Amino acid sequence: MKVSQFSYELPKDLIAQQPLPERTGGRLMLLDGTHGAIEHMAVSDFPSLVRQYDIVVLNDTRVIPARMFGVKQTGGRAELLIERVLDDERVLAQLKVSKPAKKGSEIEIQGHSGESERVEVLGRQGEFYELRFREGVSAMLDRCGHVPLPPYIVREEGIDLALDRERYQTVFAAQDGGVAAPTAGLHFDQTMLDAIRDRGAYVGFCTLHVGAGTFQPVRTDNVEDHALHSERVDVSDSLVTQIGRAWGREGRVIAVGTTTVRALESAVRNGVFGPYHGETELFAYPGFEFRIVDAIVTNFHLPESSLLMLAAAFAGTDHVMNAYREAVKERYRFYSYGDAMFITRDSATKD
Repeated sequence: MKVSQFSYELPKDLIAQQPLPERTGGRLMLLDGTHGAIEHMAVSDFPSLVRQYDIVVLNDTRVIPARMFGVKQTGGRAELLIERVLDDERVLAQLKVSKPAKKGSEIEIQGHSGESERVEVLGRQGEFYELRFREGVSAMLDRCGHVPLPPYIVREEGIDLALDRERYQTVFAAQDGGVAAPTAGLHFDQTMLDAIRDRGAYVGFCTLHVGAGTFQPVRTDNVEDHALHSERVDVSDSLVTQIGRAWGREGRVIAVGTTTVRALESAVRNGVFGPYHGETELFAYPGFEFRIVDAIVTNFHLPESSLLMLAAAFAGTDHVMNAYREAVKERYRFYSYGDAMFITRDSATKD
């Protein structure tokens, strides 16, 4: 299967650069993954699509201020994006520098108040650097960290990023560790969650700490040759119990975001769904068999991305690519701060 099958043309002005005033203010495209039918609604209408005894599962990872800026000892500029926190002092990070940083060298990181802190390069692990924050990771994040916005969101230097600190974070974020937001969850506020429960549905949470690799393109020609970076997952016993309760009443499992899909499907071991605490490299592309998830809420993703491939695996490549062409035609907003889709596997999306 060729990666080029998941390409599409997107005008730059459809890439959302700012969040809407209200989290639930976006548009919602309904895609029937069985037949390909499309409807246009609003995100605020989503609770009306949820049935009694469904369970809506969200990813409660909390985004840390994972991007930092500084200079190497040689004077060259350095940009650091944490992939994951290893312990109180060490991290794995992407390091954007003109020349590879040497083991034992230091990078002077710029703080928010004009101060600077030194970071030691301990070595390489594949494409990531292992770094040591002598002042401690938590303190460095507080003093030097910036919101790790995706590269397609462009901010002018010196702009007040207070809005991003609030809005590039879900209202239910609880577990520190993500370096990118589970963006489908950005559409939900407390009123929305309450409305879902008022429908007689359940709301549950899992954790997948989104890594910096989520920004990386698929660099292979063939889909099957691509591999995802490992990410940490926590699917709790209580969530498994909630899902079992929904299944017992013929409710659907509605996953909010591709990260939630990957977390839930990663919790299937030897054909059995159960609690899971560990790593996942799950890459769902057309041909993947979904065992847990019945419907997905997801944003519109980059061309040729693994996230788009997951949506195509769920609803069919032709249906999804046709929906994306329709979204461009109807001028939906794309990517992290953009609009959303609700993809089902049957045609009965409303009571």
